[in-house]
Amino acid sequence: MELQFFGFLPETGKRILRIGQRALLIIFFMNLGMTVAQAVAADLTGPTEKNHESQAIRFSLDEAMAMFLKQNFQVILAKYGIDLARAREITAGLFPNPEVSVGLFSSMTQGCNTARCGGIMPQVSQLFLIAGKRGYQIESAALGTAGAEAEFEDAVRQLSATLKETYIRVKALEEHLEVDQKIKNRLFKLIQETSSDVQGRIKERKRIRLELMVVKAEREVIKDLRELGETSLDLRILLGIPPETNITLTTPLAYHRVEPDIGALRASVLNSRPDLRAKRLWQARRKTDLKLAKSFRFPDATVGLGLMLQGPQGPDNQQQWNLGLSVPLPIFNRNQGGIQQAETAIQVADADYRQAENRVLNELDRAYHRFLESRQLVEVYHKGVLDRALTLLEMAQQDRQQGQLGILELVDAARAAQETKEDYIDALFSYQRAVFRLENAAGRSIQ
Repeated sequence: MELQFFGFLPETGKRILRIGQRALLIIFFMNLGMTVAQAVAADLTGPTEKNHESQAIRFSLDEAMAMFLKQNFQVILAKYGIDLARAREITAGLFPNPEVSVGLFSSMTQGCNTARCGGIMPQVSQLFLIAGKRGYQIESAALGTAGAEAEFEDAVRQLSATLKETYIRVKALEEHLEVDQKIKNRLFKLIQETSSDVQGRIKERKRIRLELMVVKAEREVIKDLRELGETSLDLRILLGIPPETNITLTTPLAYHRVEPDIGALRASVLNSRPDLRAKRLWQARRKTDLKLAKSFRFPDATVGLGLMLQGPQGPDNQQQWNLGLSVPLPIFNRNQGGIQQAETAIQVADADYRQAENRVLNELDRAYHRFLESRQLVEVYHKGVLDRALTLLEMAQQDRQQGQLGILELVDAARAAQETKEDYIDALFSYQRAVFRLENAAGRSIQ
């Protein structure tokens, strides 16, 4: 009966069969793509939804910064550097310990031996640092502590910039994913529309192009899910959050015009950047080390005080006191090498600071120009480009409903609007990143 029917309507029957097979094939690939996307999302975002019910947190960018300062492991490790420097400062302020020595003496003549004429001589000696050595050591250690604090501030500065960029990157990827999912859903609806076309109004090549567009849209969604998952993991690492925790970011990716004063930034950057302050402290410490090295030309003195206790038969006068002074003679070694090494260290520190100063000024200038470029690009979209793209899509939809526009033309209009939206998201992300990098280069907030 079926053969007779198709024999009676050969072209219509073949077209229905071909459309049905193609529809089943498209539905199969769509379901396969959704399954792969769900698997990728599950692998990258952690355990199943059941495990996330009690492990979900929402936070803004400011709240993320507060969490970062408390929980980031690199910040915690940097703090230990300050504790180590303070411990060295304590050590530098300590006095040398006194020494206690005990000696035995006896005479072996005139019938004396150790038992009859022996004696004991205890002595206490103390090393005295002269020429300001202890003071220079304390000063050098204090500068080391201040330098460690500046290095900690610089570590926080750099890690904070990384955190802010990672936060807004997650937001940008979330919006990219939303746009690509809309494109995929729109194409899927059009595929369903072509599948119901049994009269052959839509040509075969148009169906093939739609199928290829569906595969490409599915690929973009999977790519967005993968990148979103990887960036979210980076954010969790920066915040010290376990991988099974589901995070929701509440600060939107929005445009706020910023007008930084580049002249004021150039004038203040040398004082506001903690890495430059750390290098200035390092210079001061090297100069103190030179003073310390020169003080070693003068030998330290050791003063000893002792008492000689002996029996009634000698061998010498009873209960004698002794006072001693020991000073090395600086004939050969006057720390010539140490002084030259300290002088060279000052030259190295000065050259290193000049290099860092030049690098910081150029980094600031580069960050400022990139900020201006990214701001200009965002404002181009704010002048109506995005609105015109959406208007184009609405007009195309109306023309399609009235039968005045083909299905591929509608798809092109939709993709143009969605790609413009994605370009705007990228421009917003670049602008926010440029703001954060300019703040990082300036060493202070510009908003």
